[in-house]
Amino acid sequence: MRLLITAACFALLLPPAARAEQVQVPSGQPVEFHEVIRDAPGLGLAYRFRFVAPDLARGVTFEVAEADMMHLCTSYALPRLPNLGPAPNHVVISLSERQIDFGETVPDIVQFFEVYRPEGTACVWDGF
Repeated sequence: MRLLITAACFALLLPPAARAEQVQVPSGQPVEFHEVIRDAPGLGLAYRFRFVAPDLARGVTFEVAEADMMHLCTSYALPRLPNLGPAPNHVVISLSERQIDFGETVPDIVQFFEVYRPEGTACVWDGF
C-alpha cells in the first residue's frame, strides 16, 4: 500500500510554524520540502520524505548531502511522524536537484537518498 501526500496536503497536517517551504540544513544549501510518501514495502512501514535541493546540480557532494539528510531526518521527519498507529520501520530522506515523480530515474538529475531507522529522537543510518 502506498499513500502519497503532496506538500500542500501534508502542510495541512502540520502546525503553522512547520508549513514553511524552505528547510534549513547544516550546509546552508537551499532545500525545500516536496512531499512525503507512506508505503509498506517488503521491509515494513516506511515514510519517504522528499526534498528538492537545486544546488545538487552545482556540485554539492554526497558527503555534504549526507550530513544534510541526517539533519533532515532528526529535525524535520521524526517530529512529523504520526503518534498513532504502527510506528514506521524506516524513514527515507531524499534530495533531488528538481522535482521528479517518485520512482522515476532521470540520468541527468542528481538524486541522493538515505534510509534511517527511527529510534526515539534519533535517526540511525540503516544501509541494509
